Amino acid sequence: MSKRVLITAGGSGIGRAVAEAFEATGARIWVVDVDGTALIACPAAWRKSRLDVTDEAAVSHVFEQLEAEWGGLDTLCANAGVAGPTALIEDIELEAWRRCLSVNLEGIFLFAKYAVPLMKAQRSGSIILTSSTAGIFGYPNRAPYAASKWAVNGLMKTLAMELGPFGIRANSICPGAVEGPRMERVLAHEAAIKGTTRDAIYEGYARGTSMRSFITAKDIGAMAVFLASDAARFVSGQIIAVDGHTENPDPKV
Repeated sequence: MSKRVLITAGGSGIGRAVAEAFEATGARIWVVDVDGTALIACPAAWRKSRLDVTDEAAVSHVFEQLEAEWGGLDTLCANAGVAGPTALIEDIELEAWRRCLSVNLEGIFLFAKYAVPLMKAQRSGSIILTSSTAGIFGYPNRAPYAASKWAVNGLMKTLAMELGPFGIRANSICPGAVEGPRMERVLAHEAAIKGTTRDAIYEGYARGTSMRSFITAKDIGAMAVFLASDAARFVSGQIIAVDGHTENPDPKV
């Protein structure tokens, strides 16, 4: 029987790549996203829901629909997140701080909260959280983002301990610098803060990895498929970086 996979922020970027990777295995795909235009552009065969991941009523409704249509859930990929402000701590507004933590942490909490009962009932499941290498290192100029991603990894560790007796696994994927629009915005902001060029910041990030390269969203999709597979049946509670081995999160330019 094909796996039933729910992906948050699945309309574009990493989430879409994860959905495509699972689709290639024959899985049934349900994507949620706040961006309705991105959802329209997704394949017709995918089940789609537009919502804000911090809206508990909307999240609850999706799970009611999912249970009615699918009868359960095999894999939750809690991927939704925002970059938050790129600024020095003294220049960050409280509302921007709260919004970043709300989406990046509370969104995961809500989807886990409603996915777990379905998985417990079937005594199986895989929960995959999209964290970041910012959840492993401190990142200058990214205080709310780094704080949220450390919290994501802590939540994952707790989920793994709580849910293991029910045959449910939990893991975090920590992408490094991922090619795409979001990283381009970060590069531009850091260049402005440091008074240098986008290319200099890009090269600094690349030099901070042993493989001297950014990654792609497809690399994250491949790891998610592995973590949800039987090949990873005893992989749980792990923080797995897909980043080309980041050594220096503060690019020197």
